[in-house]
Amino acid sequence: MRSKKWSWVSLIAVIVMILACTYVSAVGYGEDHIGTAKNIKLGLDLAGGVNITYEANEENPSAEDMSDTVYKLQQRVTAYSTEAEVYQQGINRINVDIPGVYNAEEILSVLGNPGTISFCEGASDEAKGEEVLEGYFEVLNGNHIQSAQATTQQDSYGNQEYVVSLMFDDEGTKAFADATARNVGKPIYIIYDGEVISSPRVNQTISNGQCVIEGNFTYESANALATTIRAGKLKLGLTEISSKVVSAKLGSDAVRTSLFAGLIGLIIVMIFMIVLYWIPGLAAAIALALYVASLMCFLNGLDITLTLPGMAGIILTIGMAVDANVIIFTRIREEISAGHGVREAIKIGFNKALSAVLDGNITTLIAAAILYVMGTGTIRGFAITLTLGIVLSLFTALIVTRILVYALYGIGFKDVKYYGRMKETKVRDYFNFKKISYSISIILIVIGFISMGIHAGSGSRALNYSLDFTGGTAMTVMFNEPLDIPGADEQKLMEIFQENAGTSDVQFQNVTGSNEIVIKTPILNAEQRSDVREALSEEYGINSDEAITEENISGTVSGEMRRSAIVSVIIATICILIYIWIRFRDLRFGASAVIALIHDVLIVLMIYAVLRIPVGTTFIACMLTIVGYSINATIVIFDRVRENLKLMPKASPMEIANKSISQTLSRSINTSLTTLIMVLVLFILGVSSIREFVLPMMAGIIGGTWSSVCITATLWAIMRGRKK
Repeated sequence: MRSKKWSWVSLIAVIVMILACTYVSAVGYGEDHIGTAKNIKLGLDLAGGVNITYEANEENPSAEDMSDTVYKLQQRVTAYSTEAEVYQQGINRINVDIPGVYNAEEILSVLGNPGTISFCEGASDEAKGEEVLEGYFEVLNGNHIQSAQATTQQDSYGNQEYVVSLMFDDEGTKAFADATARNVGKPIYIIYDGEVISSPRVNQTISNGQCVIEGNFTYESANALATTIRAGKLKLGLTEISSKVVSAKLGSDAVRTSLFAGLIGLIIVMIFMIVLYWIPGLAAAIALALYVASLMCFLNGLDITLTLPGMAGIILTIGMAVDANVIIFTRIREEISAGHGVREAIKIGFNKALSAVLDGNITTLIAAAILYVMGTGTIRGFAITLTLGIVLSLFTALIVTRILVYALYGIGFKDVKYYGRMKETKVRDYFNFKKISYSISIILIVIGFISMGIHAGSGSRALNYSLDFTGGTAMTVMFNEPLDIPGADEQKLMEIFQENAGTSDVQFQNVTGSNEIVIKTPILNAEQRSDVREALSEEYGINSDEAITEENISGTVSGEMRRSAIVSVIIATICILIYIWIRFRDLRFGASAVIALIHDVLIVLMIYAVLRIPVGTTFIACMLTIVGYSINATIVIFDRVRENLKLMPKASPMEIANKSISQTLSRSINTSLTTLIMVLVLFILGVSSIREFVLPMMAGIIGGTWSSVCITATLWAIMRGRKK
């Protein structure tokens, strides 16, 4: 009775946890509604807005100058959005994210302006400074202002009034003292970007380096003036090296369709697990619900910014979360078939599956860590969500599912029929099939290289590199109706770019299944981009804020992207090789795994080449995700090989390879199916930008399953030799 009682307690406790996490993700916790899904911070590719990357003109700026410049830019962007963020990237770069605004040209003209604030006196015989506007001579500029704050003081009637309090440095103190001495009874003019924004009158000479600006201020107006003064002259000259405008419409569509796709995929996977594994499958479905609910809470609670690749990463990890359960449940059925009782089979199954589950997920975590270190922006966001998803999936699979399986057993589901037996494994001769399987892989890889060669020979690039890899300007335009591209409409668009941007080097690319067209040109400046947007809006009757997104990336950034992609894959592969070598104590395991990884990368590259999918920042995330996923499947087979080496001491490496592949075949197929279900639903229902990310990932999942089953173990057997 006690066992049954505690089984009910465990089951109810898990259900309460699910309900609690669901409530928090729906409503939130506390006054700030921490954890609610609607408060999850969205990246610009989901929320819409402007992203700009600046590079300091100085090669090695000091940390102090960089910090000061970041601070002043932050003051400037606050005027556009309270959610705007400015942060340093590397030694000499600054990223600016401003959600909810779309006029990049206006923002660019203000943010990077090298000198924007001046304190001036009017024209007179005594005026000494440089004339910044006709009739206005500079006394000091923003470099001499140490602080500017909205504060309060008592007026002559004893009432509190808002004022702006200023403090100057030593040089500014002397200049201001001289100027106020010359201008008692006259105004000092504060000029921002060539416009007088305030003209307070001087009542007396101010020599202590501190003053207040009085007026009929509210807190908001005083704070706005103080903010503008603080954001005065930047310490460093800045050059725009990339900018991107993302429409809100794209973002809302992406969020809505991705969440809907994720929900449908989740339900299908739950049903699949219950039908396939019965009571353990029900436990996995309940644990999966907890996984999703807790993931939503953590995304907001940890203040993680969710991006489009990050969303795809979450949905991918939902599919991968099932993998550990499939490994465990397969082991349980094997132990029942071996003659163990159900309870003992559950215990042994979890213990035997532990090493394969941990090794597989750790290798994926290695790929995620490389992504985080090497990547920036959305790629780093993808790495964070992938890592969080893997950690939570391990918790739900190894702890929550275990509790649920024991609880369901304890409340009465004790019969073997609720768990199933493993059918006797029919050992197939995969080693003898190796010539065919290797040939199929080689043919697919060669098709990729031939495709790249044909495109390169025809004058276009071997791969369809996006701006991230080539540099330039790209506008994605959502027209009201399909255009004839290539055809009559192409000439009209060419004329628009010729007249407004002065270039005829324009490439057009239709987005399949929509009225969108991607237009690529060499780098255009802010004025040219603005003129083109206005011309397109007039000619085609579209809202430029909602229908046009743009991206501007310099050659410097694109070169770094290419290097980052190559270096990331190489480092991840080396780290995984070292890990497998250490865990399996045999370099041949690692060598065959790495060959399979190279195979998977080349298969995905073939898809990019043949289908001309744009190769951009998400390419890096896709490749490293495939690396992690593929090695996860390979390790499950290697774990069986390691086990069978002890159980079959007289068998040859070929016999061990065939036995191990046969034993893990159902797991490989079931795991791939559950992951493919999630990704396929996302591909069918997702927006075009998600499909470009998901399609090669689907190819990688299929290729990874193929290499794990047909290549890795047989390669290991070849390297091991024919000796027993």
